Amino acid sequence: MMAKNDTASLDLPSASFPRQARDIAGQKSQVAIFGGGCFWCTEAIFQNLRGVLNARPGYAGGTKENPSYEEVSSGKTGHAEVTRIEFDPTLISFDDLLTVFFATHDPTSLNRQGNDIGTQYRSIVLYGGEEQRTKTEEYIKKLNAESTKPIVTEVKPLENFYEAEDYHRNYFLSHKDEAYCRFVIAPKLEHLRERFKNLVGAA
Repeated sequence: MMAKNDTASLDLPSASFPRQARDIAGQKSQVAIFGGGCFWCTEAIFQNLRGVLNARPGYAGGTKENPSYEEVSSGKTGHAEVTRIEFDPTLISFDDLLTVFFATHDPTSLNRQGNDIGTQYRSIVLYGGEEQRTKTEEYIKKLNAESTKPIVTEVKPLENFYEAEDYHRNYFLSHKDEAYCRFVIAPKLEHLRERFKNLVGAA
């Protein structure tokens, strides 16, 4: 990822998975948390899917409480850049989200996506229950059976999620003319719209 805004970081409270669901027209929303490189990319991708109610960039998978972007970027916190996706399961399923996730980054690349290098850019799924764990592991097994390169996506239970600083939110929507957005994120979105026309649209 290219150099980021120097805006002061904010210490934000962690959010544990059981508190992340909310009622929507009598249904409970659900949450998925994925990391597949720069969270500017993953946020933009999932914001384009129908049934996605909210996509928030943040940090998870490590040990440091309330980490800043600079701390995560050092590679010493154990955290990955991730996106917390709140979705309406009556409009889009966890299986659909998994399919999009694995199709829009390289899950065979260890600690790297393109020019973004480091453990903070690793491929990771942080599951919020046994159903998500099972579905993720089964999907990875399927991909491994079809691929000549092994899937290196980390699968682990979600312990804490820390929201990223304000200036990371809606990054693509606010910075479409920047080089990273034009040359990295925009092509991913074009690929998304071409391959997953049935899933793209307003919630």
